[in-house]
Amino acid sequence: MKLDPIVISLLDTDLYKFNMDQVIFHKHTDLNGEYYFRCRNEGVVFTREMFDEINEQIDHLCRLSFTRDELDYLRSIRFIKHDYVEFLRLWRPLRDYVETSLSDDGELSIVVRGPLFSAMQFEIYLLEIVNEVYFRMRYNYDVLLASAKERLDGKIRDFNEGKYTFTFAEFGCRRRLSREWEDVVVRRLAAETKNCFGTSNVWLAKKYNLKPIGTYAHEFVQMYQGIESIPLAYTNHCALEDWYDEYRGDNGTALTDTITTDLFLLDFNRAMVNNFNGVRHDSGDPYAWGEKLIAHYEKYGVDPKTKMLLFSDSLNFDRAQALYDYFHDRVKVSFGIGTFCSNDTDETPLNIVIKLQTVNGHAVAKLSDSPGKAMCRDEAFLEYLKRSVDFRLNWNREARY
Repeated sequence: MKLDPIVISLLDTDLYKFNMDQVIFHKHTDLNGEYYFRCRNEGVVFTREMFDEINEQIDHLCRLSFTRDELDYLRSIRFIKHDYVEFLRLWRPLRDYVETSLSDDGELSIVVRGPLFSAMQFEIYLLEIVNEVYFRMRYNYDVLLASAKERLDGKIRDFNEGKYTFTFAEFGCRRRLSREWEDVVVRRLAAETKNCFGTSNVWLAKKYNLKPIGTYAHEFVQMYQGIESIPLAYTNHCALEDWYDEYRGDNGTALTDTITTDLFLLDFNRAMVNNFNGVRHDSGDPYAWGEKLIAHYEKYGVDPKTKMLLFSDSLNFDRAQALYDYFHDRVKVSFGIGTFCSNDTDETPLNIVIKLQTVNGHAVAKLSDSPGKAMCRDEAFLEYLKRSVDFRLNWNREARY
């Protein structure tokens, strides 16, 4: 079964890839990284036919480059700088950076190795390719599409009838059913409801004149773990400082949970509270997290109603509405909703990730606020990171008494 090209534009990725890459381009071009693919679902088997198609799609991806029109669009985003866009005019994904293999029992392996400013860009493209190949070749795609359309019709009806009252951005690139279906979802949610104000997908934001949404991901904080001069428990501090230095508050939503929210809050001091518009939740109990952040703002005399809580952890519309009802009178609330928008069918979606695992030969890891989300290939380093985090938390706690 031969598929049409899945990625047809290098804008078909999440905005935060460009945001993070711009900081790396300006400050950390000496970093090299390794990214590893993982499917968290049990019992998923990739066939040899799927594997061959995935490789052909990667080959096609690596023949793409940015067009003049696409570069002009990136220049129009106020915080994307012209020297970085000129770099992208020369950049293209290199096939040599991507290694793939398939085990006898159908386990797919993908490893990306290269300069971090280049290797990091592969993540979303590769996830889009893997997911679409799997669902088109594993199932009857027309049947899946029919169920997705029926569910989307119901969601739009629920918004228009007042069941859902929150606003959100579509965050569905990485685990979408297909490129064509994400296109339909974004177009219809934006045109037929008053609730979808943007998308993380830069290509679709450009196509439908929507706001591209995104700041940074866990990998941005993780990369500082690979810089030998930075103590592990201070990587949030360095990430926040570099981000503010690059954007001066013009692109300011901070991700809290890379090495736990409790540690993040030690570095989210009065200056950073003022410099960032809000914070993003991506693991752990969202209600406890929200209460913790509201209390943190109040500690510094900041009205929480002037700040944003952005929730993005495995949301559907019912969970989002419940969070909105709970918090919206006390703080600004918004949502990034991914798979529930772009791959809601009668079949279980894949939970696939590609995570940064080494920087300059050193292991890096994400702890998060949900232990099951931790991913690290070096258990000794993971334990050392946990001890470093615990030591700083305990040291600061003892220093207050």
